[in-house]
Amino acid sequence: MTTTTTGVYVYAIVPTGGSLPRKAAGVGSPPAALRLIGEGPVTAVVSDAPPQLRARRRDLMAHQDLLMGLADIGPVLPMRFGMIAADEDTVRRELDASREAHLASLRHLTDGVEINLKALPAQDALAAVVAEENQVRRLREEVRRRPGYEASVRLGEAIATALTRRAAEAGKKIVRTLTPMARAVAAGPEVHGCALNVSFLVDRSDSDRFRAEAQTFANTHRALVELRIAGPLPCYSFVTSRPARASVAGT
Repeated sequence: MTTTTTGVYVYAIVPTGGSLPRKAAGVGSPPAALRLIGEGPVTAVVSDAPPQLRARRRDLMAHQDLLMGLADIGPVLPMRFGMIAADEDTVRRELDASREAHLASLRHLTDGVEINLKALPAQDALAAVVAEENQVRRLREEVRRRPGYEASVRLGEAIATALTRRAAEAGKKIVRTLTPMARAVAAGPEVHGCALNVSFLVDRSDSDRFRAEAQTFANTHRALVELRIAGPLPCYSFVTSRPARASVAGT
C-alpha cells in the first residue's frame, strides 16, 4: 500500500526524560531525523513523515529496529508502522488527553518483550498420521482397494483435517506449558494456514529461557506441529491504549 502524505510520523511513546538510541534514524530515504515531543510525563518519538510512505522492508526494519533500541533504554509504547499525525500540536493534544492510559501501559510493559508463536500443521508427518489416525488409515486402505477420484479426495481431506487438529491440540498444550512463564498472553488474529497464533509478554531477562522452552517443545512434538517462534519483538499485542483515530491516520 502507498500513502501520499505529509505530517508527523509517530514511532512510539516513552516516559519523559529518556534518550534516543545512538545512531537511530527513522523511515524514509534518506532516513528521517528523529526528535522528541514531550507533554508532561510522556513523550512521543517522531520524525517528519516521508511524502511517499510505503511498507518497504527497509522502512519496516527501520521502524522495528528503533523500537527495539528504545526498549533497551526503557519502557516503550510501540506504534504500528505508518502511524501519522497531522502536526506536532495534534501529537501533544493526544499525549495530554491519554496521559494516564499511556502511563499505565508503560508501567505494564516495563522490562517486557513480546514473543510470538505460530503453530502450523507438521509438514512431514504423513507416516505418523497414518499410524495414529484410524479414519485416515481406513480411507487409505479404501483407496488402495478401489482407486478413484472421490476416494482420493476423501483421503486428502481427512489427512488435512487430522494435521490441522493435531497442530491445534499441540498448540493448546504449548500455551498451557508456557503461560506460567509469561506475564500476559494475547491471542493474535487468524493467519491462513496456522492452527494457532498467540503472543506472550515475557520479562526481558527470561526471554532466552522462554524461547529455549518453546524450541524444546517444538523438537519433541515435530510429528504434530511446526512451531514458528518470533522474538523478542516490540510489545504490540499488549498495548492497552492507542492514539485517537480522529487525530492519527495509518497506512
